[in-house]
Amino acid sequence: MSAASYQLPSPLAKILSRLPAYPGSVVFVAGLNLALARHLPADTLHLLDGRKLRIQVQDAGVGLDFAWRNGSFSAARHDSDIDLTIRANAYDFFLLAQRKEDPDTLFFSRRLVMEGDTELGLLVKNTLDAIDLSVFSPSNFFSGRGLSRAGGARKR
Repeated sequence: MSAASYQLPSPLAKILSRLPAYPGSVVFVAGLNLALARHLPADTLHLLDGRKLRIQVQDAGVGLDFAWRNGSFSAARHDSDIDLTIRANAYDFFLLAQRKEDPDTLFFSRRLVMEGDTELGLLVKNTLDAIDLSVFSPSNFFSGRGLSRAGGARKR
């Protein structure tokens, strides 16, 4: 099966689509704040301030709504007037996150869709493209001392 045709299995998609959106958005922004927020340039954060964003995982029927406010990403409940929606299937988002697929390739093959403020979409895309993947290394989230303490505590 090609990556272009891969979709979540229907039973899993049905379960995911029934989950309430807000708790998923809370978990998503916690990850954004932990892994990404401190690596974003100040001018980018200024342009994101108060903008309503949505990540739509099409094959899962899941939408994650969030915004940049008061120095961090926060979960939101956007009813309307979303500034930017980025939509793709789960596997395509996975490929993007691993940089195994280029966003432009997915966009022109209609596997990645951006709706809303085009300028904001390009800002998000270019900012993510510029980030070094090493910022997502687990060692950036935990000090070596903290990891060894945790390991030592488990051995006892």
